Amino acid sequence: MNLRRYIPFLDPSVAHWATEARVLHWLTFTWLFIGLAVLYSVSFHTGLAESGDGLYYFKRQFIGVLFGLVAFAIAVRVPLKRMLIYTPILFFVFLILIFATRLPGLGTSVNGATRWIQVGPFPLQPSEIMKPILVLQGAQIFARWTRLTLREKSVWLGLFALTLLGILIQPNLSTTALYGITLWLMALAAGLPLFQLSGTALAGVLVAAVSISLKEYQQRRILSFLNPWNDPMQDGYQLIQSLLAIGSGGPLGTGFGQSQQKLSYLPFQHTDFIFSIFSEEFGLMGSLFLIALLMVYSTLALKVALKTQHPMHRLIAIGAMVFMVGQSFFHIGVAIGVLPTTGLPLPLFSYGSNSMIASLFISGLLIRVARETQASVVIPLPLRAR
Repeated sequence: MNLRRYIPFLDPSVAHWATEARVLHWLTFTWLFIGLAVLYSVSFHTGLAESGDGLYYFKRQFIGVLFGLVAFAIAVRVPLKRMLIYTPILFFVFLILIFATRLPGLGTSVNGATRWIQVGPFPLQPSEIMKPILVLQGAQIFARWTRLTLREKSVWLGLFALTLLGILIQPNLSTTALYGITLWLMALAAGLPLFQLSGTALAGVLVAAVSISLKEYQQRRILSFLNPWNDPMQDGYQLIQSLLAIGSGGPLGTGFGQSQQKLSYLPFQHTDFIFSIFSEEFGLMGSLFLIALLMVYSTLALKVALKTQHPMHRLIAIGAMVFMVGQSFFHIGVAIGVLPTTGLPLPLFSYGSNSMIASLFISGLLIRVARETQASVVIPLPLRAR
């Protein structure tokens, strides 16, 4: 048995994959290794201050990476057709778990949000693990949209809406918006009628407006985003510290491990604002390098989506791209102050085992689409001379 085949970054079969699949494979691991190095730097002071162990967060993140690599290997190796058989079951299981987080004694609250279920030593966040499942199930439904009955369409639209509602009441408006945008773009790519999509988008905006109007903390976030210096010691504090970190980086950064803002000045620097510390330590050039990596990744994802002849595979590639690249740009937009402060992690960078597992599984799905596209190419045989 060749054990190297089961270690994603040592797998010798990668050399025989399609070009897009190979490049996406190495881009994913480049992204991951940079993210681990950055997390080590960002979280060392926080871990030391909170638990006396500077490696506290890094060690737990590494466990998440190990589980994520298993998910990645499964996604890369198992045919999409086989995965799609089990997707509806997993969708219902995690939909129930999303609502189960609201049950007293079962859900675990952190910073006022109830998004986790404690499974032994592991805090399970169903809304994160649901991301790759939503991509697969959304692709399965929208690719067959014209062949579904009105009843089937209504049921699945209702289930998708129920998923968004379950995440919204945790409360988690940012992840709800990301889910909604991903489903909407997948539906658009599937060719659903524009008037239906316009109505859905309007309904989503209205739901977000109602949520913001009913929750004072969300209103404060919007106001502090518009002018954080109105309340620099309370609601605007986090964004101001983020901007100070990014501005302090200059062209080349302060150097790896040399951030000042991570020394208990910027809250949640290892999760929601990890890009700010990355930008401080690596400067404008490092930030541009990361953005370039994201642009190359999205270009390859689009190329894979356009190249495949299978509608369902195309939608999986689109969904994977939105969750990986779209979420990354949302995170960066928050850090630089062009979007309201939200709790979206930076994929493969931010601390969080659930986010790491979901991100690596989604990356694996995109690579699997590229691999199956290569396998489906028909090579014409030369005609025999008569």
